[in-house]
Amino acid sequence: MAADHLDDYIDAVSKALRLPVEDAWRPAVRANLEVSLRLAGLVDEFVLPDETEPASVYTA
Repeated sequence: MAADHLDDYIDAVSKALRLPVEDAWRPAVRANLEVSLRLAGLVDEFVLPDETEPASVYTA
């Protein structure tokens, strides 16, 4: 996602959540979003075999 698209996304989400993002915070918000999207891309690219099943849920 290009930087201008990230700015548009930040504006849209901020408006939808009614969560103001001050101009001073924008670089940090953008950097965090870039890292999150890059990591999500790595997860999305990882191919699992069809026979893969979810892990069990353990509770204490």
